[in-house]
Amino acid sequence: MGIKKHLKITLALALTIATSSAQAREIDGTAYVRDADTVVVAGTPVRLNGVDAPETSTLPGRDAKAFMERLLKGKRVVCELNGKRTYDRWVGTCFINVDGQWADIGAMVIANGNALDCRRYSGGRYRSLEPAGARSRLTQARYC
Repeated sequence: MGIKKHLKITLALALTIATSSAQAREIDGTAYVRDADTVVVAGTPVRLNGVDAPETSTLPGRDAKAFMERLLKGKRVVCELNGKRTYDRWVGTCFINVDGQWADIGAMVIANGNALDCRRYSGGRYRSLEPAGARSRLTQARYC
């Protein structure tokens, strides 16, 4: 391989790594709730990684959104973005402080029966949090 080609490959790889690490970041602020698996924090839309919530066009979806609004009202939300995007949203895991401990809001919405674990993206980390009957009551997205 010629030196020019080697340099081009090295440069392309360095740019890819730099771009990925620049996109993987932490944001914090108050949150606006779009639905139970998408929040807007500090002006940045965030898709909760591994969380599958019903659409707001359904009653369970509206209930799930209301739960998230109550949960996050007046709280500082911290999100760790993984650098991936889906539509207009960054993908990440978001937390609030509960009694001095940082709590994963995706885990909380699932544990309260308002969403399901999306194994394809979570690796199954939330599955054990789903209450009995949640899978029969909520519809799982096909992509999960």
